[in-house]
Amino acid sequence: MNSFTKNKLPRHIAIIMDGNGRWARQRLLNRIKGHRKGVEAARDIVKFCAEIGIENLTLYTFSKENWNRPAREVQMLMKILENHLRSEADTLVEHNIRFKAIGNISDLPERVKKVTDDLERLTSSNYGMLLNLALSYSGREEITMAARSLAKKAVEGMINPDDITEEMFRDSLYTAGIPDPDLLIRTSGEKRISNFLLWQMAYTEIYITDVLWPDFTRRHLIDAIVDYQGRERRFGTVKEEPCGKGGAKFGKVFL
Repeated sequence: MNSFTKNKLPRHIAIIMDGNGRWARQRLLNRIKGHRKGVEAARDIVKFCAEIGIENLTLYTFSKENWNRPAREVQMLMKILENHLRSEADTLVEHNIRFKAIGNISDLPERVKKVTDDLERLTSSNYGMLLNLALSYSGREEITMAARSLAKKAVEGMINPDDITEEMFRDSLYTAGIPDPDLLIRTSGEKRISNFLLWQMAYTEIYITDVLWPDFTRRHLIDAIVDYQGRERRFGTVKEEPCGKGGAKFGKVFL
C-alpha cells in the first residue's frame, strides 16, 4: 500500500516523542528551546489526529525516569507543561477532544495536577478523540500497582486469586477501558520502548523514524499510518495456505 486511506486507520496511536534535546543541540540552542519546539509539534499532531478520525492518541510526555534530569530542566519542563495545557483548553473543546492524564499523577507539582484535573473535567463530555498524556509514567510501575491492587482485593476476600483474568488485570491499569495501541511511533531513530505501555503493547505495530520530534509533521504521521496500513496483523496466527498438489491446507498456527 502506498497511499493514505481512512478506511484502515489505527484506533489507537501511541507516540514516544524523542529528540527535543538533540534538535536543540544541532542548532546550538539550549534544551528548553527544543522542548518548546516539541510542544508545537505535539499541538499540530494532536489536532491532525482528531481531524482524520483517530479514536485514541497517547503521548509519552514525561516518564518516571525524567525526574532524574537536572533540577532546572525538570522545573522548566513542568512550567512549559502547565502553560501549554492551560493554553490548549479552548482547542480541545473546539476539536471535541477528551483529555486524560495517565501515570503517577501524585508526583506532579500541585499547579500541574490542578490543570490536568481541570482539563479532564472541562472535556469530560466531549465524544471525539481521547488524548492521553503519560505524565510521571512508568510501565513497570503501572504493572506493579495493578498487581498490588488485585492482591489487596484478594487479601480482603473480594476476589479469589485463582479467578484473576487478563481482563481483570487490564481493568486495573491506567488505561482501563482504552483499547491497546495499534501503532507505536518513536522518533529520533531509537529502537526501544523505554518503559512505555509495557502490558498494552503486546501486539502493537512499531514504527521508528530518524526524524527528531520537533521536526515531526503531519506528513511524517501519514507515512507512519501508510506503513501500518500495509502490514498484515496476525496476532500470533498464520493464514491458512494450500499445501501440495492436493490443495490441503495448514490450519492456523498459534505462536
